[in-house]
Amino acid sequence: TGLNLWRQRRVKSREDFMVAGRKLSLTVMVFTLICTWIGSGSFIAGAEYAAEAGWSSMWMPAGAWIGIAIIYFLAARIRTFGQFTVGDILEVRYGKAARVLGAICIVIAFTTIVSYQFRAGGYILNVASGGALSVEMGQLIAAAFVILFTALGGMVAVANTDLPNGIIIMVACCAAAPFVVVGAGGWTEGISHLPASHVQVFAEDFGKYPLLKGISYCLATLLLLMGVQSMYQKFYSAKSPAEAKRAVAIWIVGTILVEVIVIVIAIYAASGHWDGIRAFKATTAIQAEVKAGKLDPADVPARAEALIDLDVRAGKLKPEQAASARRILETQLSRHAGDVDSIMAARVGTDPRSIVLVAAKDVIERGGIGILFGLLLLAAACAVVVSTGMNYLLSPSTNVIRDIYESALGKRADEKKAVALQRLFVFVLGICAFLMIFVPTALHSDISVLKYSYFAYTMYGVAITPALLAALTWKRATRAGGLASICSGAAVTLLLELVVPNAFPQLMRGSDPLGIPTIFPALLASAGSLIVVSLLTPPPDPKGIEKLFR
Repeated sequence: TGLNLWRQRRVKSREDFMVAGRKLSLTVMVFTLICTWIGSGSFIAGAEYAAEAGWSSMWMPAGAWIGIAIIYFLAARIRTFGQFTVGDILEVRYGKAARVLGAICIVIAFTTIVSYQFRAGGYILNVASGGALSVEMGQLIAAAFVILFTALGGMVAVANTDLPNGIIIMVACCAAAPFVVVGAGGWTEGISHLPASHVQVFAEDFGKYPLLKGISYCLATLLLLMGVQSMYQKFYSAKSPAEAKRAVAIWIVGTILVEVIVIVIAIYAASGHWDGIRAFKATTAIQAEVKAGKLDPADVPARAEALIDLDVRAGKLKPEQAASARRILETQLSRHAGDVDSIMAARVGTDPRSIVLVAAKDVIERGGIGILFGLLLLAAACAVVVSTGMNYLLSPSTNVIRDIYESALGKRADEKKAVALQRLFVFVLGICAFLMIFVPTALHSDISVLKYSYFAYTMYGVAITPALLAALTWKRATRAGGLASICSGAAVTLLLELVVPNAFPQLMRGSDPLGIPTIFPALLASAGSLIVVSLLTPPPDPKGIEKLFR
């Protein structure tokens, strides 16, 4: 807080607020890029999936690693262009309409990403306080903290806060991981406590077409990373094109290191809490059935026993783990049989969404230097929420000012007014992000950080990235092609992710319409319309695109 209060005095102009005066050093660039990407999507959603699915969860972060390698060859060109948002690039290639449509898609996707940072903050404070702070109160505190920080200093505060945060994240993960693996019984013994599916290339719960699901996770992160605006803003903030390119080369190493270690921590922490995780999953299923009126509250003990038996027959629980899971359900859930309110309010077992936080507590309980490393891991979890929340909140507020207020509405604000307006929009978008979490919380709906992140990644990846990459690499892309790509990608994503599951649930196979992950039809529509429409329309004027290809 003190650092940001001090740094915000440097903010004198929109360039200071949006791109830190284009003065970020190589060191700051590397760590702020790491913090831009490593967020609760890794520490909460990615770790949750690793805990439940095992090594097949690598499909999701692998897309980012490929994306960073590709971006290495574009980083210098992006910095040379030297603007503020991806909308600046879209307008040069596709006109103002593409800029505005792109801004709308970015605001939707990034506000969603910010919302689940707040939820992750709620989990962290709940676990760190030993349950004294509820998840609901924790997410309110996280929201207030992130919104205030971002509004204070913009990119100056974001990037310079990311430096210590990035160091904490890397040190904590590297230091805590050996304790977690040893605590689970070692590298081989630890994995033996988990179902055989944890060592599969494609997990059993990948749905009707496991290969397609694995590739869809990889594609979602790949497309998000290659087009993510908060990364482009960091490139615009670098001292020079050469610094931007060097930062990306180091960034890929740091990102691979952290994400692999987080998955290791999640898998081996799950090994020691597998009975609690299955008890949690059984409780979630029971609560859903009671809420839907499909289960009489008096039959909860029998239903809990039946679900554990199903897990044993499916190979998800070993006999000794099943006995422990039954004890957890008996002491924490079955005693509430008949009382609907108590059943719905019960917190049973180990929530896989908080598995990294549980791992931190396990390390702390080992005593000695483990106390320091465990606390560092909790601090790292806080750091990813603060850093990612700030990055993804600042970015869409820049779109609102640059792409909508100034470009679409034709308004022009002086430097002081522009900074004041962007601070206002930081608050507005922050409150919208909080409501996206608060409303489902108030309605007692199930909230999955993994589902939120997958929707946001897909929306951004298919609506923005194909048109953006074509703008930077394909001279034949036309205005009509770019517009068609943005509109079709966004429309198909919204149709398949929001309309079909609610209006036509009979078409769902697991979590996907007809068992086919949304990203495939959405990407086909986006990239296909871009190519076809561009080839059917006259090529762009070479003079109009020379700014990007000089």
